[in-house]
Amino acid sequence: MKDTDIKRLLYTHLLCIFSIILSVFIPSLFLENFSILETHLTWLYICSGFVTAVNLVLYLAVKPNTSSKRSSLSHKVTRFLKCCIYFLMSCFSFHVIFVLYGAPLIELALETFLFAVILSTFTTVPCLCLLGPNLKAWLRVFSRNGVTSIWENSLQMTTISSFVGAWLGALPIPLDWERPWQVWPISCTLGATFGYVAGLVISPLWIYWNRKQLTYKNN
Repeated sequence: MKDTDIKRLLYTHLLCIFSIILSVFIPSLFLENFSILETHLTWLYICSGFVTAVNLVLYLAVKPNTSSKRSSLSHKVTRFLKCCIYFLMSCFSFHVIFVLYGAPLIELALETFLFAVILSTFTTVPCLCLLGPNLKAWLRVFSRNGVTSIWENSLQMTTISSFVGAWLGALPIPLDWERPWQVWPISCTLGATFGYVAGLVISPLWIYWNRKQLTYKNN
């Protein structure tokens, strides 16, 4: 494992964090009375778009899992369509899970679905960019000792931290504090966002700290 690989991982993560910061400040230049709390649904649209775009650009630029085989145009189109289907399936699956765990079924359906979209953006999109629409690769990466690179190790940590953040964000909702950020699903989406950012910061630092102990099957 080279220090340059860890630096490249860190730089890509910093750009992902920067995309979230941009999603907070840039819309305020064009949209009147824009704020994360007051116009939360609008921010979810924008944040999801910014993070997805940056992930795609970074994947095309960095190409951490470049294959030696050249794929045809039809194969690339098919792969892209599969990725879109996987993303939509992820959004609907999360939506159903949220409803089963107590989210409003009809009254706040759009809010619940956008929560599913932002969580899919933080978890499914990086998996699709790094591993593609390959469930076997996903299961391998999220199994014990299944990672084969620092990128997959980082993917594990950012995905898990996003889920943990979303779960922690749900804890204050039933409390009688009457704060505006307790409205469904604001605290959950903010928790997922903070969890995602925490994973982006912690994972390269953890990998660097444990670089001498980490070994990968393809190394």
